[in-house]
Order: sequence, then C-alpha cells, then structure tokens
Amino acid sequence: MGTATATMAAMPALKHLTRITCTPLFLRKLQKLERFHSLASLSPNFTQEDSQQQQEQQNQLTNNNNTSISRSSSSTSYFPKRGQTLELVCESLAFKGKGVCKVAETGFVVMCDRALPGERFIGRVTRRKGTYAEVTKVKTISTHWDLVDAPCEYAPHCGGCKTQNLSYEAQLRAKEQQVHELTIHVGKFSDKVPEFFNIMKPIVPCDIQFHYRNKMEFSFGSQKWLPKELLGEKQVGVENYALGLHAPGFFDKVLNVDKCLLQSEPANMVLVAIQDCWRDSQFGLTPYDVHSHSGFLKHLMLRTGRNSETGLLELMVNFVTSSYKPELLKPLVEKISSIPEVVSIMNNVNTSVGNTSVGEEEYTLYGKSTITEILRGLTFQISANSFFQTNTRQAREAEVLYKLIEDCAGLRGDGSQIVLDLFCGTGTIGLTLARRAKHVYGYEVVPQAITDAHRNAELNSISNATFVQGDLNKIDGSFGNNFPKPDIVISDPNRPGMHMKLIKFLLKLKAPRIVYVSCNPATCARDLDYLCHGVKEKNIEGCYKLKSLQPVDMFPHTPHIECVCLCYITGFRAANLKLFQIASHVVTRASFLSLQVLPADKGYWPSSILTTLKESAAAINWGGEIVNLRPRGHHTSTQMGSGHFAREGFGKATYIHNMCYMDRSTQLIDAKGLITAVTNPTSYDLHVERVADQDGVHFLVMGVLDGQTNADMKG
Repeated sequence: MGTATATMAAMPALKHLTRITCTPLFLRKLQKLERFHSLASLSPNFTQEDSQQQQEQQNQLTNNNNTSISRSSSSTSYFPKRGQTLELVCESLAFKGKGVCKVAETGFVVMCDRALPGERFIGRVTRRKGTYAEVTKVKTISTHWDLVDAPCEYAPHCGGCKTQNLSYEAQLRAKEQQVHELTIHVGKFSDKVPEFFNIMKPIVPCDIQFHYRNKMEFSFGSQKWLPKELLGEKQVGVENYALGLHAPGFFDKVLNVDKCLLQSEPANMVLVAIQDCWRDSQFGLTPYDVHSHSGFLKHLMLRTGRNSETGLLELMVNFVTSSYKPELLKPLVEKISSIPEVVSIMNNVNTSVGNTSVGEEEYTLYGKSTITEILRGLTFQISANSFFQTNTRQAREAEVLYKLIEDCAGLRGDGSQIVLDLFCGTGTIGLTLARRAKHVYGYEVVPQAITDAHRNAELNSISNATFVQGDLNKIDGSFGNNFPKPDIVISDPNRPGMHMKLIKFLLKLKAPRIVYVSCNPATCARDLDYLCHGVKEKNIEGCYKLKSLQPVDMFPHTPHIECVCLCYITGFRAANLKLFQIASHVVTRASFLSLQVLPADKGYWPSSILTTLKESAAAINWGGEIVNLRPRGHHTSTQMGSGHFAREGFGKATYIHNMCYMDRSTQLIDAKGLITAVTNPTSYDLHVERVADQDGVHFLVMGVLDGQTNADMKG
C-alpha cells in the first residue's frame, strides 16, 4: 500500500458485504419474499396457502421490476388483456422454472410455462396477476439457445422435469444465476465488492442426470389426463383410470406413466408390473376419486435403498389406501414380491380426504418394515414415511452435499465441540458429524423422524447424540436451557426457511459458526440477510458474516436447488486492540506490544510464511504476546525466535509457536510444521486476513478475535 489513505480505503471490503441501499417501501416488499421467483420448486405437499403466498411474492417481484423500467422509460406501463396474443422472447428462468419475458414496447413482465431462454414465440395472455401476466405458448417462432432432445416421452406434458430439452450446462447456468440474483436482491449482499465473488461459489453439478432419485410418489386417479389432440376420444370405466403423476394445474387428473427416468431401473420394473394388472376387473381395485371421495387406491410410493452388507439395491413398495383391505392388495403383492430387489411391501392407510401419502396406520404386507442406505460410512434405516436425502448418489458416492456440510462445520476432530442440529430429520447430518464432535443435539418436529434418528444412532453405535421432538417455529425463552452453548449450528429447514423466533434465538446465542443448508434459495437469502444484517424495523442487529454460499444441483432437469452456506460470528473488537496504519506497514499497538507487519520482500514474519501457505489460505490466527486491555486482562506467551517483544526483533516463521492458518473453508490448519499450542482456536488473540491491493497479496492485521461480541472492528 502506498499511503495510509489507500490502506484505509481497502478496509471496508474486508468486512461483511455492504448492504444495498433501498427505499423503505422496497425493503418492506423484499422482506415478504419467502418463496420468491427462484428455481426452488414446489414440493409434492404444495398447498393453496403456499400458492397465495407465492402469488403475492411474484407480484412484488414484477412490481419492483416494472417500477425500475418505468423510471427509465417515458412510456406508460402496458397491461396486456386476457386473450391477447404477443410475440415474446424468453430472457431467463424464474419461479418453478417459468420463462421470464418482457413486452417489447414497455418492458411489462409476463411469465410463460415451458419457455426457455432465447426462445422466440407467440403467447396468449391467460391471466393478469397484479403487475405481471401469465401467457400460454401458442407457437414457437425460433427455438431456444441450448436445445436438446428430451429423452423422456412424457417430458412435453409432465410437470416433473420441465427442462429436459435444455442442455444440462444451460440448466446449471440458470440455477446459478437464480442464486446470485436472490443473494443480491433478497439477501441484500452487494456484488460491487470483490469479496462477493469469493463468497459465491460456482454450482456443483450432479454427476448423473437420470436415475438419481431414491424416492418417487405416484398417484392413482379416476380421470386420466389426455393431450389436446386426444380429448375427442371418449374413455369410460377402467380406460379412464390412471397411475402416474398429476398433470400440471390439475389436482384431479393424472398423467399415466409407465416409466420414469428419474428413478432406479428396479423401481421402474415394479411400476410396469403394477400397471400391467391393477386395472384387471377380477381384482376389484378402484382408484380414489377426489370428488366423490370413493375408491381404494390413493398412492404408490417407491423407495430405493442399498443393502449395508452386500451393497446391492433394495426396494420398498408402499401402497397408500383409503382403508385396510389386505386381501385386495394380495394379487399385487404376489406379483411384485417376485422381483429380487423388492424386500419390503408396506400399506399406509389414510382415511382422510386429503392428498397426503402419510397414513394414520401402517402395515407390513411383505418382508421387512425398513430398508437401509449407506451414507458417509454410516448405515441408516429408512421407513416408509422417513425423510431422507432424495439423491443419495450425489450425497454418498460423489460425497458432495454432506462433505460440503462437514467442511463448513470445520470440526477439529478432538471431540471437544458441541453441535446443534436444527431440523435434524432422521439425524443424517448430525450423526455424520458425531464422530468428530463431543455431542450432537438434534431437534425435529416430526415424531417418526426422531424415532428413526434414535434407531440410526443405535444402529451405528453412536452414543454422543441426543434427538428431541419439538416445533422450532414455536420456541420460547426456555429453548436452549437443555443443551450447552454450541460451537457449530447446523440448520436445514424446509422450504419456508427459519421462523423469526428461531433467528432471534440464533442471534442471541452467537454460536461461532452456522452452517445453513437450504432447499429454497429465496428463503435462504432472506434468512442470511437477517443473520448478517439484522432487521432494522424490529431493532434486531445481525452479528454474522457470510463466508461462503455453495449451490449444489441435486435434481437435474427440475427447478430445485440446494445451497450450503457458512456464516461465522463477526468477532473483531476494536476496544481490545488499537490499529495504526502507516504507509506500507501495518503497526499494531496494545499496551507494551508493538507488532509490525513488514513487506513481503523483507523476509520477516508474517510475510515470510506467505510462501508456505496454500493459495487457499485466507487468514492467519495467532495467539501471540497480546495484552488484553479489558479489566483483569492477561496476555498469552508465544516464542518468536530471539525474543517476543517487537523491540527485541522478530525471528523467522519457523520459530513461531501457537499459530495456524485458516483456509477459505475456514478450517484451521497447522502452517507447515508450525506448532499449534492453543487448544481452542477461538482464543487466538489476533486474526490476520489476506487482502489484495495494488502492491500484491499480503496479510493485514484486523483485530482481536472475540466470539462473544458482534461489534465490528473499526480502524
């Protein structure tokens, strides 16, 4: 750095990302975007309430978009009328994978299902929703940029894999763009600072694009969905019965499916076997009618696991019925039990009129009541209604998702750290971390999941894990009394994200590190904003810094996106250490200590150790001779060559004890043979960050590491 002014100018970029300045109205609208327009798609349990909430959020998105357009254009906003045809070009993908288009004359936003980026088409307006409209594609004028042939025969009509005819590389780009935009606009992280691009990681692709799902749920229906060209063909009785997936936009019509390219081949064998015989009148089987609430067969759920001893695939078949009549299912059970991979056939009885596949009662019709899966060296038992990672191949064989979580957790492995696992499900994440932790405390609202978590802990001989059933959306002031303060918090919420009560608890708890695992980038961005920036309207201060955000594609050809985010406490307190920046040096003074960081070419510590650190090194933690200025303060001791005070001269890096460096995953690592004498890394007195300026890359003293405060270091 050439001058003190230049040094000071570089300092803001070293803090957490700058917040975007917005109007109060714009902020209020953004805070309501819980299920924004990202590619994070709807779950099978999508409700009318979800629809209304997401409708409001899409209105807010397009209203903001149109407002900015109208400011830059002198023309009046143009509102297309229902039934009107427009020539449009799809610009990007948005909520549920819909194509985002704009009317050429005004920039008015319209959304079109199955429109892909670069595609020019004629669309007919079907409805207007607030400040945007929906159109149906009538005719394609020119195809999109990355057209490929969809291998699935049902792709043009099925709502499960809308982007099969978009090249996988283009799918990844679209998903990554969605995460970036949400992080900026909803999370309020600025992309104007260089640090943003270090935080935002490129999306991790899935190594296989088909046959990756270990669970598929099909529906029985009394009304078969037909394409327009076949609507004139009248079908009655069993000809109108269907087993497959609900047609997009229809709760009562089912697209008949004989094969799904997302599930395993043995699962497809079961599906074909059932399709061949369930309509046979001699069996007396009828599909459930959602209008008359009559009929027997509701759902067919197929789950694929892996035998822990042989490693071979094993299959669970679960029939969801409106009543318990095992004699009616006997012919189906006899037929599919002959398939070698089928080891479990279950019957969930759901007498309610709802569309859920979870039964009030459960019966085993054949084989065992659970199947197993292997993940990160552990064996998990999966029951019919267990929540388990749907793409185990991406989590297991490629070791992508769970390895990312482990890396972000940064456990030292000495059995001294406490892990709090929120929304723990069946304990998969917590149990994979338990081997390196002192204790894991998991919380989950679903009782069956907690039962499975206890069973899985016992199955793997893990005794340092406690799982508690409780609703994390309804916590009170007593939450946290039953476990010690955690070193690491894992939060893996469902699509709505974390409740404000839980966010307040985490901000008060101030755990040194939070790993946020999200299946909805929109609510993820919102929650990261709260954790890092706070909520001004509620007088809530954020106390975390976003270290990394890693999108992971777990579900190719669908709009779903997973994200693994790392936040750590902003722990620099200026009151403990005064910083003085002088020309090309950084001089730090605290009581008797004067630490001088010299230019790299001088060969002194810590510049000389730059060559011994990995390129990924982002920071150095040093427990040196720092005098604590607080009442009853004390100092630590560090050997520094010929002497430990600055006036006695610095020794070489190899003489320094009590030091480690932190890579960009924030894992603490010994620096090339240097001895780490401190048992608790958070007790390091000094945190030295890597920065880059016009003179090259070096390390800059930032302040005292203090996990108990959220005050930012100020120069």
